[in-house]
Amino acid sequence: MARIVVDNRNITKEKGEKAPSICPFNAIEWDGEKVSINSNCRICKICVRKEPTIFSLEQDQVVEIDKSKWVGVGVFIEHYQGKIHPVSLELIGKAKELASVVNHPIYAVIFTDDVSKFGDELLAYGVDKVYAYEDSRLKHFNVQIYTNMMEDFINKVKPSVILYGGTSIGRSFAPRVAARFKTGLTADCTILEMKENTDLIQNRPAFGGNIMAGIVCPNTRPQMATVRYKIFKMPEKVTPHGEIVKMDTSKLSFESKLRLVEINEKPKEVDISEADVIVACGRPFNTKESLQMAEELADLLGGQVAVTRPLIEMGLADPKKQIGLSGRTVAPKVLINLGISGAVQYTAGMTGSELVFSINTDKKAPIFDVSHYGLVGDVFEILPKLIEDIKVLKGLN
Repeated sequence: MARIVVDNRNITKEKGEKAPSICPFNAIEWDGEKVSINSNCRICKICVRKEPTIFSLEQDQVVEIDKSKWVGVGVFIEHYQGKIHPVSLELIGKAKELASVVNHPIYAVIFTDDVSKFGDELLAYGVDKVYAYEDSRLKHFNVQIYTNMMEDFINKVKPSVILYGGTSIGRSFAPRVAARFKTGLTADCTILEMKENTDLIQNRPAFGGNIMAGIVCPNTRPQMATVRYKIFKMPEKVTPHGEIVKMDTSKLSFESKLRLVEINEKPKEVDISEADVIVACGRPFNTKESLQMAEELADLLGGQVAVTRPLIEMGLADPKKQIGLSGRTVAPKVLINLGISGAVQYTAGMTGSELVFSINTDKKAPIFDVSHYGLVGDVFEILPKLIEDIKVLKGLN
């Protein structure tokens, strides 16, 4: 990290009064006696170039880390009511790929009141060690207590990488762990790769999805990332070979200012992330009447309707039906895109789909680059014929 440093020994009243005008971001302040830098500073170094006798750039000393002491790719196991969240199993599959590059073991770390409910299942996915923190006080998620448990795990095991699901739990819990160890955390990664020197390459869309940023933390450990559900594939089960390691919790802190008052179950609903067939509608579907055609197609195929962001903004669909960076990530067996151009914000949420069929009037639309089959034409001319053909095949006409 770098910072701008002010040498007030060389400040005169005239220089002090002029100093704020140097910065285009209003980061320089003058209180009549001294100059200071506020939080608006972008470290653009304009002030250093214009007034080198007052301002200078100071670089933090980089402390080289011994990477050989940090070994293993860990996965935080999220669970609820005796079931492991599928994203944790998907991350085990990715952990196996990453670990194979550097010949590291794969760890699962779980906080629970009863590890017997999960241990055998985790080992069946090829985990080398399941580190289990078992205590009745770990039955329900508590962000402060979970952070204490993970801190203990990291201090004792020293994993090189820890992966978390991009869920409400992972997103609230992982940043606290990163802050304690002053290490990096990349949110909502879509691609993860491992260098031979054990540096994790964490790729995620940035600047509204207009670019893909590759993030590396070469000087800190552990490296940490969150990943959304359905980004990676669930691994196949294997013959178990690993072991369950029960960690000592007797000396760990269970103090917390948070208290569980009650648990209210959310109404059960069909999540588009779980659908095998999805009919996704783009901007041309700007009325409820037009969406009815898509719903008819989805019903015929036993699927669900999803939408892009413009339809959410028009108030035509529930936000839970949106695919993309600001919506859901999906990986159906069949995805039918109707009138969708294929912006990065959308395609980042559907890359795991097995078969993609798209209809668009623009033959150069980016959606065709990520489709297996496509039709160029007016979706409102093609869709009725497609529905009619399916009805004939099903014997409904």
